[in-house]
Amino acid sequence: MGALFPWQTDWEPSGMQFPMLCPRELISVFLVIPLLLVSNLSPCSAQDYIIGDPGAAGGAGGGAVVGDAGDDTKEKPAAGPPEHNNCNGIYLTYNFISREKELPRLKNATAQAWAFKSEATILNSGLTELKGWKMFIGFHHHEILVSCCKKDPKFKEKKAPKAKKIKFLARQDGDLSLTYDVMQSFGNNYLAQVTIDNNNPLGRLDHWNLTWEWMKGEFIQSMRGAYTHTRDIAQCVYGPAGQYYQDFDFTGVMSCDKNPVMADLPAQRKDDPKIGKLPYCCRNGSLLPTMMDESKARSIFQLQVFKLPPDMNRTALTPPQKWKISGILNPEYECGAPIRVVPTEFPDPSGLQSTSTAIASWQVVCNITKPKVKQSKCCVSFSAYYNDSVIPCNTCACGCEDTDTSTCNPNARSMLLPPEALLVPFDNRTKKARAWAKIKHYPNPKTMPCPDNCGVSLNWHINSDYADGWTARLTLFNWEDYPFEDWFTAVQLGKAGRGYENVYSFNGTKLPNVKNTIFLQGLPGLTYLMGEVNGTNPTSDPRIPGKQQSVISFKKKGLRDLDIQRGDGFPIKVFFNGEECALPRAIPLPSSACRCPYGVMRLVFILALTLALITDRFH
Repeated sequence: MGALFPWQTDWEPSGMQFPMLCPRELISVFLVIPLLLVSNLSPCSAQDYIIGDPGAAGGAGGGAVVGDAGDDTKEKPAAGPPEHNNCNGIYLTYNFISREKELPRLKNATAQAWAFKSEATILNSGLTELKGWKMFIGFHHHEILVSCCKKDPKFKEKKAPKAKKIKFLARQDGDLSLTYDVMQSFGNNYLAQVTIDNNNPLGRLDHWNLTWEWMKGEFIQSMRGAYTHTRDIAQCVYGPAGQYYQDFDFTGVMSCDKNPVMADLPAQRKDDPKIGKLPYCCRNGSLLPTMMDESKARSIFQLQVFKLPPDMNRTALTPPQKWKISGILNPEYECGAPIRVVPTEFPDPSGLQSTSTAIASWQVVCNITKPKVKQSKCCVSFSAYYNDSVIPCNTCACGCEDTDTSTCNPNARSMLLPPEALLVPFDNRTKKARAWAKIKHYPNPKTMPCPDNCGVSLNWHINSDYADGWTARLTLFNWEDYPFEDWFTAVQLGKAGRGYENVYSFNGTKLPNVKNTIFLQGLPGLTYLMGEVNGTNPTSDPRIPGKQQSVISFKKKGLRDLDIQRGDGFPIKVFFNGEECALPRAIPLPSSACRCPYGVMRLVFILALTLALITDRFH
């Protein structure tokens, strides 16, 4: 039998408590979920569900909401479980009710499909009413949600008061905040402005591409500050737009695509009177962290949107859905649904001390997702002065989709290398790797591991270790054929990071809000990480990657039990241009060091000392 509870696998609790946000009323959610134990019996893969306020961003799956209607009528809430008396916040329970076999009935128990019924309850025991609540229920065994929610039979719906003022949800925090503001509205069209704000201290986008989906046949007539990748006039003429606007000239229309792909204008079009002349536009899609340049952490563009019937009045405004944004060698972002927020305020363009507001505003929040295994875009190698070998990037760290895996092993561990091999492209490392393995008596497989396939790699080298401090050297390698402008990297260490002292060939800053993380970028005039170029003799020399490096010094004062050579000197996370890089699976150890645990070493020492004392006593 698989897991009956989405959070646990071996036991059945009567209730669970989690800190969540919910409406004031008691909500009961009944889940009927067939549990399929064998993947080939399941019509789809396992799903996670979020049940909550339909106005909340990022909701997924089905959901029904029963909550506070917003008036002052006081009714006795449904009685909660006795355990909630000890909770002053949000109380959640997840209770198993029943289970039964599903058809077909099979003799093979491991292939039998089951269904179970559970009840999830949310109770607000606090004093604060919060909107936009979400409840996440995750499953692990190919379960399918059949019946999502049932209304609490004891709940009585309240009538909304007349002439009630529109309430908006509070703006949410996220790595990227995108705002869709309607600035002007007419019968069949409106002017919208899109603002993209980078709020993550390590987030970044280069050459961003933004796409969404129109829900009611809208099309983009013109744009300022951005452009669409395709302009298919035939799609306009023969589509729904052409059928309604019979006499409309579609020659200058920007896009009639249901899913347009938009990009920032290049810098040379910034002062173009027709498509430029807009603040925070025209930087070729660069969004930097605020600590690098606050003026480059925002992008803005405007678009004139035409509508189709029946939404032919100025108040019929529907934002696009399914927002997605991406860049080049940047983190992956996952975006929620647009939520209606308080209209954005804008300063008076004439300079007067007054403000104007948008007609309507929606916010989309996008957050960085952690790279999956073998799907990174950069990688790290480790080395140290006390070990001759370099631990290179992991095999297929950035994927092996374009690699012929019949000639290499995508699942093998990467082979240890001599330090000079880091400057050689992977295709030219085979001889060096095999020769090094032979010299050091390392395994030398018949089939070599596949390459890491990363466009950027970094090497972290322990340079020295002494009583009062230690140093490391960080080297960046660009294997792409194009440079990275305004590059940055960030290194997160454990407790050793608290001793950061200085960096000598980069600009370095210890981030105040990110634990033990050092932010590094190029000095003035060295903000370009150049691309790979030909060697001195292209006919015989391999190509050479773009490279920059610097030594970083640390102090040990006030840090107890710091062991640089056994792991404390190596980073926990490394970022390049906001992308989290893949780290090696091991660290270099001193060549002569015993590889047994420290506790075992101490025990052996104590036993040896005791034996020596006993022997000396008998003599």
